[in-house]
Amino acid sequence: MRTATSKLIEGRTGPWEIVLGLEIHAQVASKAKLFSGAAVGFGAGPNEQVSLVDAAMPGMLPVINRGCVEQAIRSGLGLKAKINHWSRFDRKNYFYPDLPQGYQISQYKDPIVGEGQIEVERDDGTSFTVRIERLHLEQDAGKSIHDLDPNATYVDLNRAGTALMEIVSHPDMRSAEEAAAYVKKVRTILRYLGTCDGDMEKGNLRADVNVSVRRPGAPFGTRCEIKNVNSYRYIQQAIEYEARRQIEILEDGGQIAQETRLFDPGRGETRSMRSKEEAHDYRYFPDPDLLPLVLDPAWVKAIEASLPELPDDKRRRLMSQYGLSAYDAGVLVAEASRADFFEAAARGRDAKLVANWVANELLGHLAKDGLDIGQSPISAVDIAGLVQLIEENVISTKIAREVFERMWAGEGTAADVVEAHGLRQVSDSGALEAMIDQLIAANPGQAAAVKAKPQAVGWFVGQVMRQTGGKANPGAVNEILRRKLGVE
Repeated sequence: MRTATSKLIEGRTGPWEIVLGLEIHAQVASKAKLFSGAAVGFGAGPNEQVSLVDAAMPGMLPVINRGCVEQAIRSGLGLKAKINHWSRFDRKNYFYPDLPQGYQISQYKDPIVGEGQIEVERDDGTSFTVRIERLHLEQDAGKSIHDLDPNATYVDLNRAGTALMEIVSHPDMRSAEEAAAYVKKVRTILRYLGTCDGDMEKGNLRADVNVSVRRPGAPFGTRCEIKNVNSYRYIQQAIEYEARRQIEILEDGGQIAQETRLFDPGRGETRSMRSKEEAHDYRYFPDPDLLPLVLDPAWVKAIEASLPELPDDKRRRLMSQYGLSAYDAGVLVAEASRADFFEAAARGRDAKLVANWVANELLGHLAKDGLDIGQSPISAVDIAGLVQLIEENVISTKIAREVFERMWAGEGTAADVVEAHGLRQVSDSGALEAMIDQLIAANPGQAAAVKAKPQAVGWFVGQVMRQTGGKANPGAVNEILRRKLGVE
């Protein structure tokens, strides 16, 4: 198993190691809630998506949503985890205004998904393994709104009862960067599977981050949990601040209080929310309104057979089939739509060249304009057409960048742009030879210098490119110059 790499933090009294475990809360992609038929969706008015079950009206009983169960199974299989054919739901008791039942229906000792593991890639191309402890289904709470009235709190129950998958990791991460990379990988897998849309801005995927510090090789320290962090950048900032806070306390001779904390993005710091509850504080007990969940093994097998190609498998295939680097393949498989776009553009073309244009030019322009690849003004067919012109020496790579900019601006296909602006590459050897002969005759000193120092041929190449407005074929120019100047 490839393990996490410790990123030691130097304190006043020596080095410290961060130990991290995460609980990812992923909203299940479903049209209805976990135990009711109420709709699920973003943007509805307050309390417009609430059934009598969600509002905990007397006599209302939960009924399990089979589609949500299937999504949890798909997610577990995608995380290479054990699917438990027998699981049950428990009541987790706590009291908040946005939890009308006074308890949350969750899973405790017998979750639907058990141990698994995923391989996570770092930015430098290396990877590490994170073990999954469990994935369980539970219902979300509603939302308390504090800023509509200075003297009252309002409650919106639209989210109450929405199906969540809580994915709990082992404490296998050792840096803020690794934690963010882990969340990215889980999000990518869930989006490939179609089990969660992963929209962090809407709160559809968020993380609770458990942070502790220790001396290298020492037992684990006391952990603090940072609740509901919903961006990669905030996850890293919260971890880095919290680790420093704990180190300062320990180096001053203090002790870490096990507690739940919140991250304040404006201040870039965590603050205490409440003392950390233990499992016994929630008084878990089996929900008497729900029978144990017993899965048909044949159904689980059928779900497994229906899984799409997952990111790791797709990355390995792109590297093998198209000869891509691990980095380029990783960039492309980060979103299934990117990989699909690449493969559509690469049919019959130089795949490495296509990958370069997609991963660098296209994704760079999309990011700058805040677009995803499905909104790209340049299609996969357009990229293939541009690469074809490069392959056929109709345009140079330098001219291709100008062509791309004009395509992005909506001037048409690569062929349209080249013809409209006269951008065809000059490859006529007769015309190039005549131009080069004139340059050599007019610059005997430079010609002599090339014979003594072959690298100086670049000066002549630059002159030819200048005279042709950058349209000369660089390969042809170099070949003619080396022949005429006697450069090996």
